[in-house]
Amino acid sequence: MKQMIAQRRALSRALDYDKETALAREIGQRLLERLDGLRFEPGVIADLGCATGHQAQALHKRFPQAKVLALDCSLAMLGLARRHRGWWKHRFELINGQIEALPLCEDSVDLVYANLSLHGSTAISSALASMRRVLRPGGLLLVSVPGLDTLRELRQAWHQVEPESARVMPFTDAQRLGSALTRAGFAEPVLDTDWLTTRSESPRDLLETLRRSGFGNTGPDRPRGLTHPDRLKAVLAALARQADPDGAIRATWEIVYASAWAPEHGQPLRTGQGEEASIPISRIGVRRRDP
Repeated sequence: MKQMIAQRRALSRALDYDKETALAREIGQRLLERLDGLRFEPGVIADLGCATGHQAQALHKRFPQAKVLALDCSLAMLGLARRHRGWWKHRFELINGQIEALPLCEDSVDLVYANLSLHGSTAISSALASMRRVLRPGGLLLVSVPGLDTLRELRQAWHQVEPESARVMPFTDAQRLGSALTRAGFAEPVLDTDWLTTRSESPRDLLETLRRSGFGNTGPDRPRGLTHPDRLKAVLAALARQADPDGAIRATWEIVYASAWAPEHGQPLRTGQGEEASIPISRIGVRRRDP
């Protein structure tokens, strides 16, 4: 019974997310634009945190000859992605797995694409190391993550209600992400930042949109701390005081985009312990003594 309830909740969350893909699609399109001008034709693409499959479709459209692997930890999300990939000729393959421990072979992917999926990871360093492992030498990583300025309006509202509490999902900045990429062994990281603004009809509408789109901060059902009626009422009032003249509520999204390359085997990589180099065993020659 509990398992059935959990499955229904997961499906409900997936359906809610599928209704709130406009922002993710826009950011995903801007992430793909980082490929403009590059002579890069990947044979195998991994879309990590594919959710309901919209970005996997975009990747297939841009690289129709490539094999696209769409991976997500949620079976409910993959269920909806299955509907989007086509019934006769599949646009992409579906894989259930965690980003921190990708069920893919070493050196098997040419392009790793992770649009708004790293911020939900419990260990970004492990996730990046996993991505680095599956990328072939010369492969490319494309990542987008929310920056520190994201949802500043909601953060300000929470600060008025609970000055000592941080109730908004923690995000990162370009400098920290760049350092993490270098530690994970990626070469030539390039990072830039973009700002977008969304408008909701009311404070409650903003919170509901965040819940449906996966930015609710707590888990499956709702933003942490908003279950208490008085606290919810106070946060809504604080957001209302920030409203535009027409009553709409603005939400700021700072998005950090990053691209980086997987170096060739044997190239020294900077790690926390110094510089390391790795070479496949198959490339290590064996010197035989003459009899």
